[in-house]
Amino acid sequence: MTQIDQTIEGQLAHVWQRDGILTEVQANELLRCHKANGKPLEVLAGELGFADSGQIIGSLVEVYGVEVVDLEKVKPETNALELVGADLAYKHKLMPLEVDGGRLLIAMANPFDGEALKAARIESGRRISVCYARELELFEAIERAYGSNVARMIADLRGSESNGSADDDEVISRASVVELQEMAREPSVVNLVNLILLEAVEANASDVHIEPFEKKIYLKYRIDGALQNFPPPPAHLCAAIVSRIKIMADMNIAERFVPQDGHIRFKTAQDKVDIRVSTVPTVFGESVVMRILNRSLGLIELEHLGLSGAKLGTFEHAIEKPHGIVLVTGPTGSGKTTTLYAALNKVFSPEKKIITIEEPVEYQLDGINQIPVNHKRGVDFATGLRAILRQDPDVIMVGEIRDNETADIAIRSALTGHMVFSTLHTNNAAGAVTRLLDMQVEPYLLASSLETVLAQRLVRRICKHCRAEVEPDGGLIDRMGVSSTAYSGVQFYKGQGCKYCRDTGYSGRQGIYELLPVTEEIRHAIMHQASAAEIMKHAPTGHEVMRMDGFHKACRGETTLEEILRVTQDSEM
Repeated sequence: MTQIDQTIEGQLAHVWQRDGILTEVQANELLRCHKANGKPLEVLAGELGFADSGQIIGSLVEVYGVEVVDLEKVKPETNALELVGADLAYKHKLMPLEVDGGRLLIAMANPFDGEALKAARIESGRRISVCYARELELFEAIERAYGSNVARMIADLRGSESNGSADDDEVISRASVVELQEMAREPSVVNLVNLILLEAVEANASDVHIEPFEKKIYLKYRIDGALQNFPPPPAHLCAAIVSRIKIMADMNIAERFVPQDGHIRFKTAQDKVDIRVSTVPTVFGESVVMRILNRSLGLIELEHLGLSGAKLGTFEHAIEKPHGIVLVTGPTGSGKTTTLYAALNKVFSPEKKIITIEEPVEYQLDGINQIPVNHKRGVDFATGLRAILRQDPDVIMVGEIRDNETADIAIRSALTGHMVFSTLHTNNAAGAVTRLLDMQVEPYLLASSLETVLAQRLVRRICKHCRAEVEPDGGLIDRMGVSSTAYSGVQFYKGQGCKYCRDTGYSGRQGIYELLPVTEEIRHAIMHQASAAEIMKHAPTGHEVMRMDGFHKACRGETTLEEILRVTQDSEM
């Protein structure tokens, strides 16, 4: 956008002060800087710390009289969507709406972004008319439009499936490396893989599964911990799709009969997304799983994890001690690493040296030294932990304790003046003790170093858009093991299913927890190598298992009884 004239300056200053966006002094300073260096006003406002870009863009829209569109009420035309690809729409925050002769109307979060306008004009080959839409509504509309484009694209590709010969599968199975590379670089295959990844990221999926079978491919996204089927690509494209993914992940496409691992750095409009790729050979081809590590979602503060007031206070007290070991337990995908990152963020200060050893490094934490496990170069948890101890750390995080060597070093580190955080795969808090004893950890060392154990699971939240009252199921209540007085007068809820939750009734997840602080009685029990059941007998008064924590959250209308029972069926003693 070119520099604004004096008439517009006065109108903008009036709007900013009228709406409380800027003071008179700030408005004058912002306009002065704009005249001096020509930077866009919305950029300068953020750099100066005066206001966010959305507020400034909104004022420009008002002053310049740009049309404002409600994307909830406007359906984009198919021919308009075909002129602008999903990559460009996400990158520049724009949505093609309609074609009128040689002109394309697009909605933008920033109608004054000259680079975006130029990119849309070049890609579409049309003159551009622009209107304004709020950023959040725009992203939701892009997701709806281009998400459905994946299904449409798959349908179009299916149309060509019948054109192949009866021996297509045999031809593909014998395809040479050169042929696979050519198929993988076909624009239709490239675009399909990109759209699948974009759709998965926008749906906040944690994993993408591509599973080949004799007559079809299954495409599944894991959303909020549950796999959901999506329209699958045609079976004759399986080899091409897998080869495209392997090329993106820098894997060997010539090798189709041994498992492989790779890594993709995928760029979206918001951020770069790391994707871990795993392939394994099956009877009908290679099965692919892509784990999405979306750093743009940001870290969750410890206070927002879902720990109740008493549990939160006890856990904070434990992690702020100068030495000892704090364990977080649960199965794969239960949010253990997220909890440990929140704990590290809580205890971080410039006066502390904090080092982690992880496999992989899921989020990059500012001010914290993070070491990735690299088995090919001989860096595992045990060797990495030994090296960390020579770095004079105050706090150490070990991604997972898997063997006796790592456990022994971690516990001895805790006894020599370090605070150690780590994870274990156990079903409940008391099980962490017996698991470490099974690893041949000396009972007296464990009893002296262990401070607290937090066991956790993730449960799906009820979708706020379709949440409705339901009568409590007596059978479910009985399985929860609670008395009728515990839920007397409580109103329970359930999601009915809608477009926002993809008809699942759930949207988002939160934790349920069991916190076991290690008391003197428990230390004594550990010394005598007590079982998990015996340790539980020494739990502090008021100790609450995960199922009861979940029941209280269901009573508050945050989740359902069915969901609590689903995730805690293996956690009860």
